[in-house]
Amino acid sequence: MPETTIIEATDEQLAGIKYNSDGLVTAIAQDVENGEILMLAWMNAESLKMTFEEGRMVYWSRSRQELWRKGDTSGDRQFVREAYYDCDKDALLFKVEQEGAGACHTGERSCFFSSFG
Repeated sequence: MPETTIIEATDEQLAGIKYNSDGLVTAIAQDVENGEILMLAWMNAESLKMTFEEGRMVYWSRSRQELWRKGDTSGDRQFVREAYYDCDKDALLFKVEQEGAGACHTGERSCFFSSFG
């Protein structure tokens, strides 16, 4: 198992995150090695805190209405290496080490494998 990276966000940084009316914020996972965008998911305050404490990506499933730790069932885990928030503090970017086949539930490495045209 890859080593985990604990992110030490300040209380002020965490309090500044702007969640939508459902208490969620978008989270983008990007491959730390090659910059490939792997997926977009949602986080609530609890999943963000767990991600920082554990060093593994934890998301909020809107369909199941529950927390889910990426890779617990598939084995395709994501380990946080860096974490950022945008200028409006309403979107998060995580640079991750992707373990296993990939990030997408379809079996693809990235969820962004379909192009227009």
